[in-house]
Amino acid sequence: MKLSVRELKRDEIGIIVDYFVNAEDSFLKGMGADKSKLPTRDEWIEKLEFDFTKSYHEKDFYYIIWLQNGQAVGHSNINHIEFGNTATMHLHLWENSTRKKGLGLYFLKMTVPYYFKNLELQKLICEPYSKNIAPNKVLKKLGFELVRTYETTPGQINFLQTVNRYELKKENV
Repeated sequence: MKLSVRELKRDEIGIIVDYFVNAEDSFLKGMGADKSKLPTRDEWIEKLEFDFTKSYHEKDFYYIIWLQNGQAVGHSNINHIEFGNTATMHLHLWENSTRKKGLGLYFLKMTVPYYFKNLELQKLICEPYSKNIAPNKVLKKLGFELVRTYETTPGQINFLQTVNRYELKKENV
């Protein structure tokens, strides 16, 4: 099995959006998202296509595609980007058949350097839903430090929840 990562291609934006808009309510809830808060498919695609054209210095979002034997099977992205400083990371394996196999750790090991290099980050933040076991395990294995657990609504598609805030500093990569 060959695992690799690369930057998102423009024609893959719809795949990212469809992963969310076509997901079952229960699946989204498990990751801390609320289907009723998702933008429409067209609005979301338009927003990501506009952002795709921006330079690294200007981006609001930055996506890395995860590939298994050349086939896209997931993605990681960052938002809340403060170029040269911090960003918040998200991670998603798209199909059940690729989950719970340890692939996330390998994909993240290859992904994290893109974030630090291309966005010149000093610190990477990830705040998974505390009940979502997989990302919490992976982040610890990769060397992210758990800095606090608190209640928040992490983003526009989320409900109020308890999250674990993990941080990884550039010098620890």
